[in-house]
Amino acid sequence: MNSRRNFKAGQLQRTALALALGMGITGLAFAQATTGSIFGQAPAAAGETVSVKGSTGVTREVQVDSSGRYSISNLPLGTYTVTLKKDGVAVESRDNVNIVVGAGTAVSFAGAESAQNLAAVTVQANALPVIDVSSVDSRTVITAQELAKLPLGRSAEAIALLAPGVVAGNAGFGNTVSFGGAGVTENAYYINGYNTTEPLRALGGVGLPYGSIDQQEIYTGGYSAKYGRSDGGVISQVGKRGTNEWHFGAQVTWSPKSLANDPKNVYYPNNQLPPGYIYNDTKVPGTIYRNRKGNTSWTTSYSAYAGGPLIQDRLYMFLSAEAEKQQGDSTSVVSSSAPAVNKYKYSLPKMYAKFDWNINDSNILEYSHIQSNESYSGDLYAYDYATGTHASALFSHPISHKYASKYDIAKYTSYITDDLTLSATYGKSKKDDYTVTPGLSATLPYLTGTTLQNPAITGGTPIRNGVPTSSVTSPDAGSKTRGLRVDLEYQLADHHLAVGIDNQYYAAHNEGQAMGGPGYRWTYARTQKPSSPLVPGLGVGAPGGNGYYVYKYIFSTTTSMSVKQKAFYLEDRWQVSDNVLLSLGIRNDHFTNYNNVAKPYVDQKNQWAPRLGASWDVFGDASFKVYGNLGRYFLALPNSVAIRGASASTYTREYFTYTGIDANGAPTGLTALGPGPVSSNSEYGIAPDNKTFGPTNLKSQYQDEAILGFDKTLGPDWAYGAKATYRKLQTAIDDVCDGGKIEDKLIAQGVDTSTLDIHSCYIFNPGRTNTFLLNDSNGGYKSVQMSQADWGFNQGAKRKYYALDMYLEHPFNGKWQARVDYTFSRSWGNTEGQVRSDLEQNDVSKTEDWDAAELMIGSGGVLSNNRRHQLKFYGSYQITPEWLVSGAARIQSGSPKTCLGYFGPNQDDPISYGGDYHYCFGKLSGPGAAGNTPWTKKIDLSVAYRPAFADHKLAFSASVFNVLNERKVTNTFPRSQTDVNTVSNTYGMGTYFQTPRYVRLSMSYDY
Repeated sequence: MNSRRNFKAGQLQRTALALALGMGITGLAFAQATTGSIFGQAPAAAGETVSVKGSTGVTREVQVDSSGRYSISNLPLGTYTVTLKKDGVAVESRDNVNIVVGAGTAVSFAGAESAQNLAAVTVQANALPVIDVSSVDSRTVITAQELAKLPLGRSAEAIALLAPGVVAGNAGFGNTVSFGGAGVTENAYYINGYNTTEPLRALGGVGLPYGSIDQQEIYTGGYSAKYGRSDGGVISQVGKRGTNEWHFGAQVTWSPKSLANDPKNVYYPNNQLPPGYIYNDTKVPGTIYRNRKGNTSWTTSYSAYAGGPLIQDRLYMFLSAEAEKQQGDSTSVVSSSAPAVNKYKYSLPKMYAKFDWNINDSNILEYSHIQSNESYSGDLYAYDYATGTHASALFSHPISHKYASKYDIAKYTSYITDDLTLSATYGKSKKDDYTVTPGLSATLPYLTGTTLQNPAITGGTPIRNGVPTSSVTSPDAGSKTRGLRVDLEYQLADHHLAVGIDNQYYAAHNEGQAMGGPGYRWTYARTQKPSSPLVPGLGVGAPGGNGYYVYKYIFSTTTSMSVKQKAFYLEDRWQVSDNVLLSLGIRNDHFTNYNNVAKPYVDQKNQWAPRLGASWDVFGDASFKVYGNLGRYFLALPNSVAIRGASASTYTREYFTYTGIDANGAPTGLTALGPGPVSSNSEYGIAPDNKTFGPTNLKSQYQDEAILGFDKTLGPDWAYGAKATYRKLQTAIDDVCDGGKIEDKLIAQGVDTSTLDIHSCYIFNPGRTNTFLLNDSNGGYKSVQMSQADWGFNQGAKRKYYALDMYLEHPFNGKWQARVDYTFSRSWGNTEGQVRSDLEQNDVSKTEDWDAAELMIGSGGVLSNNRRHQLKFYGSYQITPEWLVSGAARIQSGSPKTCLGYFGPNQDDPISYGGDYHYCFGKLSGPGAAGNTPWTKKIDLSVAYRPAFADHKLAFSASVFNVLNERKVTNTFPRSQTDVNTVSNTYGMGTYFQTPRYVRLSMSYDY
């Protein structure tokens, strides 16, 4: 680019900025938006109008005001021709104007050379690095053009990891991400403006077929009062749509097994132990735990699309389908009840359909249909760890599942006047959770701990029965959702006003799990102190002898439940001056959770969430922006809280010694060691009264956030910036399972508790004073207030996050693009959020944290999603019109390790939780005190070839993921003890590792 062209483009940029602020257009950058806007300036004259005509057939025309300004908002994504008219006759036009979701694009007719997008870096060869002076939020937008170039995993989460401050969640939760230190269930997913978050636990969400994504927004904070129910981040996808030209295409990708590297084998730790400690099984330290040689897979995906006009300028369609299949091998651990090689299969078909009807120039109707399925099955072949081989004969199958999600979304937009717009979105969904356990016996129980069977009985060879699992789910389990949002927007002088409602309903049926076989499983175990009671707090005595014992385990949670979430909001985006924009908003949320008999057990009203944002264009030319944001974000409880909570559940153990083991692995000659089935949480299959499960004044989890940052151009081709973020969790929700403390308080007050029904567990706000109702057998309820001190806690829930993000970017100029982000951050406290990653506990808001005061002693430290240092890079280089190379890299420090053990220096077990206290070999040990997992590097590279002989429509590409083949541990086993002075053989061992290097080949054709 020559300096003269840069200078003129800069002049336009200054003009466009004044328009954006002066007209109150301000980009309208809202989370989950599906539209953009165009605005600009023309020489003021009578009879002047500006019309836009989009590739989607949308046509609108507005008057140019007396100051020479115009604006057209709420336009569907696409490419537009913008035309200045004088008395109905075209005077000047701008072609190929691309708009970005939630952004304003400035197009002026004052001799300017090109349109400049004020909310995103354009992809035109003569484009400047553009700073979005109109936004007060923190977000990253990835377009379809970038997705086609970069080597990325084909999921919404893989795209989200490009954004600063976003890290992968614990792999035990599946494919999830954490935003800004928040738990992985604290995010929201949207497709075309409708919430597609996983409806039961909010673990992830549904995404579009990869090739159907037009744009994906990743919000990391500061979003509008229009949206809520998230204190982590937002992943919002807008799907492609048909245009006035027919387009077809297809793609096939293949990741061959022969080009994939093996994962590392996993071995039992053999560490130097503190004096007086021994491993639970002294024979296995240093031996193999899991052989992963040959545990590779191949993946293929086939996709196709077609889009175009059914009626020119009026009715459009876009259809796409994607079918991904994966097959591979996975060897189970040596301690499993029946070691085997699982030859598994995944199938992940997706379908997307979009219809757009331009009823007339003032009314648009859109319909989207999304299907996303996942099925899993496998064949098990017995594996012999002694020889390192597996049998050729099939002996069983693992649990198989099929998840099927369907979404139907309709949106109506009416441009009532040039200044008044009404939009309404209605959607509904259905998800089926179907699970099958092949080979599950109706009479034989599942066995665990078989390597700890008494060798005097087995001769040292474990006796197993081949039953693959203990848990089953209902065949008709599933969820349904429906939602309605209505938005009314009005431009009043310098104010862009918005008001609306945002309602969502979730219903789940027969979710949870039950026991297979005879309804229980057997677990074999051994204590190193045979003369000591196993669980003295529950009346379970000592096994004696050599310490061998067994217990019968029952766990059943199947239930139904529902949630209603309602909200309304008000917002004013106010242009204070040509250089200053204020965004003032308020949102009110109302959450109601219902149990299996449709009785409300949580009803949270009048939750006011203020949002305040500001943007200052320092020099008035969009070259330097300073911005800030203050906001409060409420988080609803998902449906799963009713599981093991507001509905009935059973969780018991019954302890025995034994004198024999039959041919099917079941113990014989049983002698009871306790009073019968015992439960540390008193879960004996009785549902609590809906009014007594939670307090009458329960507050929702909410978080306050503050952001301050700047963006600055660096010469004509670069932009850089920095942003500081501070988040503080103000209120959390978890369960407390120490009902005896309520009885203690009432007795101290002289209350007769003999007629009161005091549960073991309640949900509550840790650190706050809550009021509980207790059933009185004499009639009515007894009210009791419980403070932090009454429960025995010395502090409430704490989670704080601070971060400094810095970036440097070179937008695509027709030749190359690059962006690098560095984030320094810290997340610390005593509460991760709704889940607990170190224990892989996805019992949302019912984790082991806060069950009793003893569990929270020493619980403070750096939290599981903390990554102090993150360095991210992505970019592409067009070597020639035919050849393109691209890459992405992510380098980050490790996650904190946890060491849990028995309580105090004397290794007690005061509340019968075994070795789950924050003590490590008798010493206090908070999260991170045991160190961190190692730094990880992930470098992905790609090369693409688009031959000229095929008019660049045919493409071949090869991508290499994890080029350096790093296979470092990402998570470790946290429990250090199985008994007093007895160290778990798996403590500190890796549970998950980086995915080894693999190659993806692809071929595509676009017409």
